[in-house]
Amino acid sequence: MCHALLQDIKFFQLLVRIDEEFAQQTRAGGCACGGALHQANYPRKPRGCPSEVRADFEQRLSFCCSECRKRTTCMSVRFLGRRVYLGLAVVLMSARLTQSSAITTRLSQSLGVSLRTLQRWRQWWQLQFPLTGLWQAMCARFMPPVQTQFLPSSLMQRFGERNAQPMTRLLVFLSPITITPFSTQRAGR
Repeated sequence: MCHALLQDIKFFQLLVRIDEEFAQQTRAGGCACGGALHQANYPRKPRGCPSEVRADFEQRLSFCCSECRKRTTCMSVRFLGRRVYLGLAVVLMSARLTQSSAITTRLSQSLGVSLRTLQRWRQWWQLQFPLTGLWQAMCARFMPPVQTQFLPSSLMQRFGERNAQPMTRLLVFLSPITITPFSTQRAGR
């Protein structure tokens, strides 16, 4: 079951490796001004991960240009934007909100997620996520169309069974919204 991923140490280690690959790609691309990118990670206080891997999630991979000093943050499968809860927790808990309330209550208590926070996440999925540049560019690739009123559950169903491999693909799909240009970008009119 998908909520078991919240306790799967190997899955969290996989997410770290994917983020490291994203960081290598970002660094290799350099800065738009032509300057070299130097490591400039910033601290995070992650919630929603097992204590065994918390140290691996206490920094967001980022870079700073040697010339213009502009910060460049790479995409991430671990973090969903600036949220303190891990992306995996945001996706799974938001999807659970529409399902069994007993399981949702147990999970929210174990992760320390309030019902109010869960409702905010659901609103984000239903109202703001469909307006992101990522969703505007990618939604037409799903046939039949994904029902936005049931996000993220409807999106999770499109990526397959709820285990590590489909969840990894979903988090990679969502990774462009973890950096500012994509999370604030709106589709043209």
